[in-house]
Amino acid sequence: MEQKRFSPFAILGTIEKAVCIIALASLVLLAVAESIARLFGTGVPASGLLSIHILLLLGLFSGMYTAKNKEHLFISLIQYVKNEKGRRIITLITGFAAVFICTIIAWSSVSFIKIAIEPKLIGFIPIMVFAAAMPLSYGVMALRFALQMPRLLPVKKRLFTLLPLILGTAAAFPVIAKLIWGADIPDFVYSFTDSFNGMLFSLEIPLIILLIVVALMGAPIFTVIAGIALVIIQSAGGEAEAVNNSVFSALTDSNILAIPLFTLTGFILSESRAGERLVHSFRSLFSWVPGGMIIVTVIICAFFTSFTGASGVTILALGGVLFTVLTESAYPERFTIGLLTSAGSIGLLFPPSLPIILAGATTRTNIIHMFLGAIVPGIILVLAMIIIGIVTSVKVKIPVEPFRIGKAASSLKESALEIILPIFLIVGYFSGIFSLVEIGAISAIYVFIAEVLIHKDIKLKDIPGVFYKALPIIGGVLSIIAAAKALSYAIVDTQAPENFALWMQGVVESKYLFLLLLNLALLVVGCLMDIFSAILVVLPLIAPLGAAYGIDPVHLGIIFLTNLEVGFLTPPVGLNLFLASYRFEKPFAQVCRYVLPFLAIQLVVVLLVTYVPVLSTWLPGLFK
Repeated sequence: MEQKRFSPFAILGTIEKAVCIIALASLVLLAVAESIARLFGTGVPASGLLSIHILLLLGLFSGMYTAKNKEHLFISLIQYVKNEKGRRIITLITGFAAVFICTIIAWSSVSFIKIAIEPKLIGFIPIMVFAAAMPLSYGVMALRFALQMPRLLPVKKRLFTLLPLILGTAAAFPVIAKLIWGADIPDFVYSFTDSFNGMLFSLEIPLIILLIVVALMGAPIFTVIAGIALVIIQSAGGEAEAVNNSVFSALTDSNILAIPLFTLTGFILSESRAGERLVHSFRSLFSWVPGGMIIVTVIICAFFTSFTGASGVTILALGGVLFTVLTESAYPERFTIGLLTSAGSIGLLFPPSLPIILAGATTRTNIIHMFLGAIVPGIILVLAMIIIGIVTSVKVKIPVEPFRIGKAASSLKESALEIILPIFLIVGYFSGIFSLVEIGAISAIYVFIAEVLIHKDIKLKDIPGVFYKALPIIGGVLSIIAAAKALSYAIVDTQAPENFALWMQGVVESKYLFLLLLNLALLVVGCLMDIFSAILVVLPLIAPLGAAYGIDPVHLGIIFLTNLEVGFLTPPVGLNLFLASYRFEKPFAQVCRYVLPFLAIQLVVVLLVTYVPVLSTWLPGLFK
């Protein structure tokens, strides 16, 4: 019998999955333990410091896992290239760029640890142990991106994949010199560094444009963002380690601790039969109303998207169930696909939406005020979608069912645990009883008990699989957050936002014209970038503009998020359009046509939110 062989990559894959699961579970348990201990007037020793360093491990190892599965977020314009040779060349170029950038960051991570990490302990674990994951993560990602390239090349040309590793190492020569010589760096190294930085300075704009083109070709977004940060920092005479400092700072920021926790909650819900129970419950409550099933669909989509923070998960997880229910209720296929595609993102304006948390943290705006500011625009968007559904239902004469109180009570009993969850979260957070991180952890424990132990939709042995499905979202988002922190540092250091604000004020005097231009720009951003990248890269540029025109920061944040929601539906590259085409097995152009009426309605809501600021500022004003 042939003995099974274990490769180093297989062992590494097992280790990284184990680290991710243990880290994610530890974040949940630590936050719950802290909230319980606080009730007794104590706390878990060093829990805050330990949690943020576990977050660092989770971010770096989940980034490795996401790279292994080719699931890092990217712009998918490559699909418009029909020629197979052209697609292969584009993929090689994007892979080359990803390997080159990750190699530089991996080498500079080693130097950063040596220079900046103090020999301190967290409990009994040296901080150095957590920090060591940084060069490991970026080094492994560089190797994985490199190994994914050879499949596109003839055997004799596969050595080409070593080239970006070699060039990345050469570009990191100043960093490697510090590791070799320490403080006694020879003069020729300084000369090389000055020449290299001078070359970058003279080529800064062309290199940034090249990286943007590479991003549009399909390179992982986090690598492009980090690459632009490297170019800006080093061309200004800075050190490559500044990027690593920003990565470390971003992934040990307590403000983003809630993101993996709510993501896990959302995936446990989406992998269970919670969606089906909610459909039955709301159907029994609203099926007697014309358009009752539309109300059901919109509410359930909003519920799931608010937890996962990713509209694509809602479309992929619930699209099949809701499509069947709506078509069985006699809704036309065209209308059904259009509704499900457009309803996939409306939950982003409701607590505990991850984009709202991230937008508040990015602009240093009170997150409670951001949640409150998004509620009314979110309700308007939901009502707009429901109204178009009711009008369509009456027009095509969708039959209604009589209301049966027994059936409604029975179905409500089945889904009571899911219905209570958002109420519990809102009361627990807005009352100040729990912090946002604690609410995220408690919600994960709650849905675990509800879906695994009570409803038994998910078997205990399948829980690791749920974690694995959540990891690409967690790894993709945290990788972008880390890279965007470096780019934000580089941009702020050049005073570009303030200078841009002064220039804009000189060109556009009217606040209302500025808001119109902002809407148009953000719709394009929403098409081309995922929402997390846009928040971290674009929002810091826009925030000073908002302040210059006297726009309330909460109002500006809600304008930003509402535009990005609609950007998901905007042809030719809105993300929801591609996901719906995949999920419902329909041609992309056909899905675009189906979505147009709903897109028009949502654009009207965008203008309403933009030009009626009281919709976003009224509720936060009550709590100031």
